[in-house]
Amino acid sequence: MRALIYDGQAPRIDPQYDDPSPRGGEALIRPTLVGVCSTDLEICKGYMNYRGVLGHEFVGVVEALADDCPPRYRKLVGQRVVGGINCVCGKCDMCAGGLSTHCRRRTVLGIDGHDGCFAERFTLPAVNLIEVPDHVDDDRAVFTEPVAAALQARKQLHVEGTPYITVLGDGRLGLLVAQVMAKLNASVRVIGKHERKLALCEKWAIKHRLTSDITARADQDVVVDCTGSAEGLKAAMAMVRPRGKIILKTTVADQSGVDLSPLTINEIELIGSRCGSMADGLTAIATDEVDVISLITKRVKFTDAPKALPLAADPDHIKVLIEMD
Repeated sequence: MRALIYDGQAPRIDPQYDDPSPRGGEALIRPTLVGVCSTDLEICKGYMNYRGVLGHEFVGVVEALADDCPPRYRKLVGQRVVGGINCVCGKCDMCAGGLSTHCRRRTVLGIDGHDGCFAERFTLPAVNLIEVPDHVDDDRAVFTEPVAAALQARKQLHVEGTPYITVLGDGRLGLLVAQVMAKLNASVRVIGKHERKLALCEKWAIKHRLTSDITARADQDVVVDCTGSAEGLKAAMAMVRPRGKIILKTTVADQSGVDLSPLTINEIELIGSRCGSMADGLTAIATDEVDVISLITKRVKFTDAPKALPLAADPDHIKVLIEMD
């Protein structure tokens, strides 16, 4: 089969990649639409030292199940699904303690030890999958994973009063985080570098400013770093008030050289934030809590999939989707 892989040198289409077979409770999925994420770009810079099929944002159709799948999953065959990216053991202390996304033995779709979804077929544990309602089209369903990640940042906050929240970054994740944070009893603003992207905030009645117009005054209760840049954390530390909170959504291959002393000096709480509930993400999309369609700026066919990554890195684009042939 064809697959978009990263081999340590550059992303490329492998026309004869091994066809996967579902095993150990897995489902075989034919993706119909996939999305390019900043993490995919960082992997191609060396993040996680990953080699294999790229991609973790998808909507697709279940074609088969492993023989050992419990009968309750048989209804998934032929259905459109999205799925959680963490493949877990279900037995370790993290799994037993309700923290399965931090499973000691987990692999992660297209990121760590598990081939991703940028291929004609891929596998995921059937337990990870959620059926997509008929009224949610592929263009919206493919955003389930990043919407879930945005909701996780909100879930990790304990809001008191009416806090001032700054979302740093006007890319795909930053604009999703801004939308979900705007549902809180808070004053929310987005800071970014691109007027055209920031203009989307007007549709959602969210305040927005260019980075060049901002003076860091250490007065924000919460700063969410969605910049995708090693400079984001530095900027967040300059904006947050003493004893405020920084939520770090950025994953980059190299964050060396960042001075973390302000965290100690100003007693700032730094919160890492990664995956969220896929069920919550799909519900938010299905109920129009978030606008994802406005974020789509480019589509490419799978035959041109290697072009999708540089397009996604282009500041002129927000979300790049790959349509499977």
